[in-house]
Amino acid sequence: MGSPAPPRHLFVVFGATGDLFQRKLLPTMFRLSAQGKFPPGCLLLGVARHPLDDAGFRALALASLRAAKAGTDEELQRFCDSTLLYHRLSEESAAGYGVLRSHIEQIEASHLLDGNRLFYLALPLDAFTPTLTGIGQAGLNKAPGWTRVVIEKPFGRDLASAQALNRLLRGMFEESQIYRIDHYLGKETVQNLLVFRFANMFVESMWTRDRIEHVEITVAEKLGLEGRAQYYDDSGALRDMVQNHVTQLLTLVGMEPPATKDEDAIRNEKVKVLRSIVRIDPSDVVRGQYTAGTVDGAAVLGYRQEPGIPPTSTTETFVALRLKIANWRWQNVPFFVRTGKRLPAKASRVVLTLRAPPVSFFQAEGEYEASPDRITILVQPDEGFEIAFEVKVPGREIRVQTQRMKFHYADVFGELPDGYETLLIDVMLGDPTLFVRADEVEESWRLYAPLLENPPPVVFYAANTWGPEEAQTLVEQWGHRWNPP
Repeated sequence: MGSPAPPRHLFVVFGATGDLFQRKLLPTMFRLSAQGKFPPGCLLLGVARHPLDDAGFRALALASLRAAKAGTDEELQRFCDSTLLYHRLSEESAAGYGVLRSHIEQIEASHLLDGNRLFYLALPLDAFTPTLTGIGQAGLNKAPGWTRVVIEKPFGRDLASAQALNRLLRGMFEESQIYRIDHYLGKETVQNLLVFRFANMFVESMWTRDRIEHVEITVAEKLGLEGRAQYYDDSGALRDMVQNHVTQLLTLVGMEPPATKDEDAIRNEKVKVLRSIVRIDPSDVVRGQYTAGTVDGAAVLGYRQEPGIPPTSTTETFVALRLKIANWRWQNVPFFVRTGKRLPAKASRVVLTLRAPPVSFFQAEGEYEASPDRITILVQPDEGFEIAFEVKVPGREIRVQTQRMKFHYADVFGELPDGYETLLIDVMLGDPTLFVRADEVEESWRLYAPLLENPPPVVFYAANTWGPEEAQTLVEQWGHRWNPP
């Protein structure tokens, strides 16, 4: 039995001429439509300041879809003509949003829609407040049917701004109507982590301090700034990656089994993990910044030489952390976290290293160097799971070798859906399980607030290396080394 079809609605996108919508969301909406998952009769209304009409917006969208190689020209043109409409927001004032409301009501009446509205803010952080204020002043949050609002990360840039944003949202929407989207949570491996843990007794029985010696979370990026200099220098790796993507992985790995698969039961357990993390000591933090190097045989600039970056910038492009979760399951199990730009590979993974046997007669005889068993969760690329364990090499002598038992999604299920596909369907169905709740946002910012207020000094690493030496020292102090992706 398939999933239920979302009800007909008007999908309103603010920032519809911007990069996020044109490059990411629009191809995703086309794929959903092609798969029959975007209900027939639903319309997408793009809202932006550019002086376009419906035809001009459709031409812009068609060019973006062609660039994404989303489908044939005939398929793309049919989608644009049947689905896309445009509204120019000529002024960001009560009057301007009043005109938008009239346009929306006219569309709903002429296309016999039921008054269900989904507002997607594909906007930079500083545009959230005026847009949400305009929506509220025009009464757009009170529709004849249901109303939902989607906002992209970052959800604030510190604790105070996150709290202010949450107050603004709650002033016009119920929490059940608010969808804070982090595309990482739409990835199949991230979702299947709950099944892997809680549907497999042999896995969950190992998921404790008695069996696991330490946990590593790596989110590595090979690219540099890619034209985002102004945004990135104002945020840095801690705000851009650790507070959201990395922390989401951390909570899913660290959470207790929820009583049910109800969305609040799962999100409650994630919040408990954040509240259990011990205040981060500055000695457990490494902030790095890349210098010039060579990537794929080509010379690349250092961060301070990138166009648009001040030559004395202290913004971090790399962060490594040692975290401690003070609860029954994880007491004395260190969590090592790292993320950075200009690293040797693009990779996101979680590695749980199991404790060594308390007694090993192989080690006692000096026949081999112990290699601990490991469970690896591959988030990207090659999504899946691996379990590393020791086996005997055939022959008379006892020689031991590490082997891996692997499961990769692509080998079994073929190409996986994009994270946005999963999450957009969930929004349309009204399922908030994979979205971030207000208290989770605030607890995450509260955890990292001391590091933002008094950041440790930046140290340097060459592009195309795995970060500064200090990051290696951070784990070596506990007798470990980072597992190579």
